Amino acid sequence: MPTQYGVVPLRVEQGTLRVLLITSRETRRWVVPRGNPIGGLSPSASAAQEAFEEAGVRGVVAADPLGSYRYTKKRKNGAGVLTDVQLFRMVVEEELESWPEAQERERRWFALDEAADAVQEPDLQALLRRLDAAFC
Repeated sequence: MPTQYGVVPLRVEQGTLRVLLITSRETRRWVVPRGNPIGGLSPSASAAQEAFEEAGVRGVVAADPLGSYRYTKKRKNGAGVLTDVQLFRMVVEEELESWPEAQERERRWFALDEAADAVQEPDLQALLRRLDAAFC
């Protein structure tokens, strides 16, 4: 099964933990920044690079995975491939006004419960609902 790496971009806003979601390019559904491993980079560094490219954020990425979820990645030929995504916590320090995929995606900060409701993958929903306690 293919593995991707991604981040859960977080910040505290007026005492409330918030998460940044982006839209996928094809289906426009809400997702976390994620992508294929990048040669020469560690899993957490690959995840940080995806966060920059897809969401235009930079920050401190935890070395250890926060958790994982699976989704069916659609190939160009229409086939679906079950893919495992290892996620790393990112405390966002910088939100850029322009970034590589800015024209292809929307990004939005959500409260954790709203983010969990917005994503489709059940394992990702559960991970987001557990985050508040895990963050502290």
